Formats: sequence, structure tokens, C-alpha cells
Amino acid sequence: MTQANEHEERHTAPRRRPTLRMVAELAGVSTATVSYVFSGRNGGESGVAEPTAERVLAAARQLNYRPNRAARTIRTGRSDTVQLSLHMLSDPWSLAVAAAVNEEANRHGLTTLILADGDWYAALDRVESDVAYLDGAVATDDGRQKLQALVERGQRLVVFSETLEPDGYDVIRSDALPGCELAMDHLLERHTAIGCLVAEGAFRATGRSRYSPYVERLHAHGLPVDPAFTATYGETQASAFAAAVALLSQEHRPTAIYATTDFAAIAAINAAHMLGLRVPHDVAVVGVGNTPDAQLVAPTLTTVGPTDFYERQAEIIVARALEPEAAEPRLHDFPWSLFPGGSTDLDAPPRAPRNL
Repeated sequence: MTQANEHEERHTAPRRRPTLRMVAELAGVSTATVSYVFSGRNGGESGVAEPTAERVLAAARQLNYRPNRAARTIRTGRSDTVQLSLHMLSDPWSLAVAAAVNEEANRHGLTTLILADGDWYAALDRVESDVAYLDGAVATDDGRQKLQALVERGQRLVVFSETLEPDGYDVIRSDALPGCELAMDHLLERHTAIGCLVAEGAFRATGRSRYSPYVERLHAHGLPVDPAFTATYGETQASAFAAAVALLSQEHRPTAIYATTDFAAIAAINAAHMLGLRVPHDVAVVGVGNTPDAQLVAPTLTTVGPTDFYERQAEIIVARALEPEAAEPRLHDFPWSLFPGGSTDLDAPPRAPRNL
């Protein structure tokens, strides 16, 4: 073999991944010592002396060695990960949940993984985590069976649901309907021509949904439900924006809009701006969710939702991940309030909640 060929072979052959044994040899210690250092147990009378631990870590950095997380999971029973199954990642609600959990997880040295797979059961069944959070678990027999299968496998779960009860997993309960009623009552103080931007799922629901308070509160005030004043949207902001434009482009348009999510309400404000309408002078807007984005739109969005929900929920999720032993499942209930903003009254104090 020529010198050129030897040079080419050295540069094209795949590099060997550094191993725990290679770190041990470079540091001049046993593989058991290296394993002990990376387990986080070094120090103290029965641990590894600090100078030795520093020598091991320096050798690992020199070799660009990364501990085998799968092996560590098997050894310790922990993965140091939190999984989030969020059914609509573009929704400000989901983004706020992810941001809050990630911040809380980082404070405790945990990694947050967001599942993009729509089949939450298959995804959670394949990937180990210290706790998994679901916001799309359906309260059907099949959904309950899947949740139980995960619990029996040892998966810790925190489930967001307005109907499920704790059954081997924690349930975050945040009943939106009383808050939606509060939103409609707020609009009815000044308006009679109220339109509704409603998610398609809520509009077609056979039971009570976020669309129900719109119909019920209009009837309670002796007002008709005009089909022309209801527009449905899908699971994208573009869909909500198109629905809002259609609703506000009518010759006899509503003077106020009740939107069943904050992202649809924000789309309505943007649609009004595009059409040359003033918010709230020409059209008032109320959203649902109390997401952080409610403060990022101009004027600020009047919305309903729980107080400090995202931070408090993140604390619950991460606390479950850190527990050494599985605790009794709990129900965590978050009541809703009205948060007046500029989208219904320019003189409204920002973020001053009105309780139910």
C-alpha cells in the first residue's frame, strides 16, 4: 500500500467512538471508577476523590466521550427526560406549556422531549421517560385502556383532561366552560351582535363544548343565534385568520367576537386590522386560554383562563419526574378567571383578573 493510500484510508475510515474503557486507560483508573464518576455519586468517604474525578472528566473531554444514556437508564431506572405529547404545537397554549416545562426541567437537570408523533400511545410505548404529559388523551374506553397499559408498564403520567379522573396517573383539570360563560357575559355587557369563532371539533361536538356557552348565553339574554355569525376554523392559525376575515367582511358584521381559543382571537384582531377595523371601537374580541401571547398583541387580548397555570402545571409535571417512588395519583384543579385587556376596553387595567 502506498503512503498516499495509507493517508487516504486513515482519513476515510470511520472514527471509533470513544468508550468508557478508553477514558479509564487515559485517566489511569479502573472502568468502575469512571462509571462511578458518571453516575454522579463521586465524593464522600465511599466515593471517588475529587482530584481523581477531575482527571476522569478531563480524559472524557479530551476523547469527546459521552456516557451511554440507555445504559444509565437501565442501571439507575431514570432517563432524566420529560416527554410532552402536545396535539397542536402551533397553538400558543401548547407553546406556553412546552416553554414552562422546559424551564422547570432545566432547573433540575432534566431534558424535555416533545413528541411529534400523533399516535401518543405508540410514541410513549417506545420511548422511556421519567414522566410523560399528555394533552390529547381521549376519555373513551380505548383511551383509558391505553393509559392503563402505560401505567402498568411503569410509565409515570400526567394527563390534561376535563373529564378523566386519576387512575394510576395525575390529572390536570382546568374546566373551560365556566370561563367561557364569563367571557360571553363580559361581551354581553355592551354588545348584542356577537359572532363566534369556534374550532371545528367544538362546533361538531355532541356534548357540551366551548361553543355551548355562546349559544346558551345568547338564549339567556333573549338574543337569536344567527348562523351567519358563526365561523369555524381548523388546527392552524391560517384557518382561524381566514374564518375571522369571512366573519368580519359581512355587510352586517358582528360588533364583538367570542373566540374559543386565544390563537383564534389573535387571528381575529389581525383580521380586523387588515380590514381597517378598530379594536375594540369597531369590534371587540375575547379569547379563551390566558396564554402569554395575549399580552403580545395590540391591543392586548381580553381572555379567560386559570391564573399562573403554565408555571404551576410545570412544577407538578417535573415534581412527578423527580419523585424516587411513584406516589398516589392526584387531581389538580385550576379554576378560571377573566383577564380584561384592550381588545374589549381600551381603559381596562392590564391583566387584572375578575374571578368567577
